[in-house]
Amino acid sequence: MAEEPQKPAEEVVAAVAQPETEAQPDKPVPETDKETHADKAEAAVPEAEKKEGDAVVVTEKAVEGEAAESEAEKPVEGKNQIAQSVSFKEESYVVGDLPEAQKKALDDLKNLIQEALNKHELSSPPPPPPPKEEDKKKEEAVAAAEEKKEEAEEKKEEAAAAEEEKKEEVVAAEEKKEEVVAAAEEEKKETVEAIEESVVSVKVEEEGPSSSAVAVEEEKKEEAAAPPPPQAPEEVSIWGIPLLADERSDVILLKFLRARDFKVKDAFTMIKNTVRWRKEFGIDSLIEEDLGSDWDKVVFTQGVDKEGHPVCYNVFGEFENKELYQKTFSDEEKRQKFIRWRIQLLEKSVRKLDFSPRGISTIVQVNDLKNSPGQLSKRELRQATNQALQLLQDNYPEFVAKQVFINVPWWYLAFSRMISAFLTQRTKSKFVFAGPSKSAETLFKYIAPEQVPVQYGGLSREGEQEFSTADPVTEVTIKPATKHTVEFSFAEKSHLVWELRVVGWDVSHGAEFAPSADDGYTVIVQKSRKIAPADETVICNSFKVGEPGKVVLTIDNQTSKKKKLLYRSKTTPISE
Repeated sequence: MAEEPQKPAEEVVAAVAQPETEAQPDKPVPETDKETHADKAEAAVPEAEKKEGDAVVVTEKAVEGEAAESEAEKPVEGKNQIAQSVSFKEESYVVGDLPEAQKKALDDLKNLIQEALNKHELSSPPPPPPPKEEDKKKEEAVAAAEEKKEEAEEKKEEAAAAEEEKKEEVVAAEEKKEEVVAAAEEEKKETVEAIEESVVSVKVEEEGPSSSAVAVEEEKKEEAAAPPPPQAPEEVSIWGIPLLADERSDVILLKFLRARDFKVKDAFTMIKNTVRWRKEFGIDSLIEEDLGSDWDKVVFTQGVDKEGHPVCYNVFGEFENKELYQKTFSDEEKRQKFIRWRIQLLEKSVRKLDFSPRGISTIVQVNDLKNSPGQLSKRELRQATNQALQLLQDNYPEFVAKQVFINVPWWYLAFSRMISAFLTQRTKSKFVFAGPSKSAETLFKYIAPEQVPVQYGGLSREGEQEFSTADPVTEVTIKPATKHTVEFSFAEKSHLVWELRVVGWDVSHGAEFAPSADDGYTVIVQKSRKIAPADETVICNSFKVGEPGKVVLTIDNQTSKKKKLLYRSKTTPISE
């Protein structure tokens, strides 16, 4: 990804999204689906003055020979139409589907890795960096000073040695006289000993060395000449998968290759650095550490998108809690603990992915910018977040399928258009932006409502509930100033349970049972009432049907805006 200018607004981008070093796609993937946003702002209004209701999807356009920039906004009947490029489609991890050039790059990378494993070089520490020019000059100056000091010491030693030599000459003359006398006596003794030794050696030579001594000597020579036994190749795994084992290994290697635009040597260097970092950071032991639950609402994984990708939510507005902020960023030790917790969460999520070639090996990131700009202006949070993101970028390549930004302020929408010129088309194709009034609707395009957390407009809640993510939700768009009804018909005694919500509410809702018999009486199940946005998130209700008829739910939207209705139900027969 191209390096972007460091501006306050850009720092918000860095703090909420995991950047990746991206490779260009092999071929742009065409798609004609366009999103239109009907806010009240006129098309002539500059982008920087857009309202919060706008939603922007930055995706990829195919232009033969080169990537084209996203189209500018065009006025359409007084409404704003946000142009978008073709949405990102993940490249295949099936080796047979790859172009020949990419297959060759994969084979070359495997060869480099195998050679490194054979030599035990992959996880060995890197060589020390070459000294800088300034360091060289300092070292040379120190060496010259040391050399002069040594020369001075040598001259002093030479003068002292000359004086000592004179004294030794006088002593030597006296000793020489004594040595002459002693030498004469010693010579006699040596002559006798020499005669005795010559007699013994002649006797040994006649007998010759023993065969066992010769054998031992030969064995020692052979052992010294024999080469050391070859070492078995080292075994290295990432995310629990060996680097060279099966087709899952190919998926991992392709991630590193795509992160480095299929430049084999760069991908190999990235792998080596990742392996060493994982060892230094203690990833395997980190998985088992208990780092507490203080940040469970800051970053959490919940549900999957419509294609089966796990969804990770980043909610930095949680740091408005001063106590949590202090517990996280008041000193370096606490900041490092937060970073370790963030890496631990990602590592656990990655290890649950399916690394088979046709499996799901990427995640979707949802970044909630509500109250984030004020928090991200704080230096401690920004520094810790950028450090964590750098680690994720360097050591977890190609793990994000899509980045969805919700509750985006108006200025951010304008800024996102400004920085898009610095991003690759492939990177832009992964980014989606939505203002507060469009956040839930945008999420529903990629994630089913039953999978979206209740705080973001969906029906997924923690704890035991009547419904689960396995129960599908029906979506209905209610037009302005219209009334919508949902009917459940029954021919026998039954028990009906339902839950519903209207995103943003500000509508009236009621429920009644109308019997099929002409002489029957309508039963008010829930009296009609106006529901404000803050009144209730989800309405759950039930009704026992004792005769044929129907339960009718009514939603009356008298506002000037469209409303999104979500509902689901269960029916069980009542035995006599």
